[in-house]
Amino acid sequence: MQKLVELMAHLRGPDGCPWDRAQNYDTLKGMLLEEAYEVVDAVTARDFGGIKDELGDLLFQVVFYSRLAEEDGRFSLPDVVEHVHAKLIRRHPHVFGDVHASNADEALKSWLAVKAQERAAAGGKKAKRSLMDGILNSMPSTLVAFELGVRAAEVGFEWVKVSDLLEKIKEEVHELQDELAAQPSAAPSRVEEEVGDLLFAVANLARFLHFDPESCLRRANQKFQRRFELMEQEINKRGKRLKECSLDEMEAVWTEIKAAERAQPAVADENLK
Repeated sequence: MQKLVELMAHLRGPDGCPWDRAQNYDTLKGMLLEEAYEVVDAVTARDFGGIKDELGDLLFQVVFYSRLAEEDGRFSLPDVVEHVHAKLIRRHPHVFGDVHASNADEALKSWLAVKAQERAAAGGKKAKRSLMDGILNSMPSTLVAFELGVRAAEVGFEWVKVSDLLEKIKEEVHELQDELAAQPSAAPSRVEEEVGDLLFAVANLARFLHFDPESCLRRANQKFQRRFELMEQEINKRGKRLKECSLDEMEAVWTEIKAAERAQPAVADENLK
């Protein structure tokens, strides 16, 4: 780690790289996000060589930002490490304190209780602070929906069982159907609103089932892309192009591909679900 810190200092130094010297807090934002998503892709593929490589790239972004702050006299990488170390100790009272947690759900409740205390302390004497304060709208919308649900669940505003959530999703589908049935008199904004309500409910279904909705949708996107590309290849093998096929023809090939994937052994199917 020290070698990496020293390398970063050299790259930003007078004898270093002109490109690295030209970067600032804003120019690095896109690269930071790109590296984080590349880690996620490698993890999804269980490409451990790729995970190692991408984690290194992501770590470099952390070192880069820390170097910029150190040059400004604000903080350094050791400060970052010390801060997160102290925070992790503080947020694990069920490990390092007197709180008891016998399972993952109890441990999460303990963690969230400490976070709530931290938010309250950070709010100081500001009046009428909301439990929802501090959620970044710059995050992917599925993750915002996830965090909103987590915050609401902290005070018991939560579905009791998964069947209740499934009923909520059915309700949102019916409301969307009603708006669509009212077309063309229905306002497009109402249809958009109902689509949003449906997506919000589905994101919270993922959360309730202990899944990250962003990862769920990412996997679904990848699955659709993979199957579509296989369908293209199969239809090309048959001497046709997609535009020359009827919907029934494409769906028949799609069904064959789907059945072939599901017939694969369970271990091989890990990333095909």
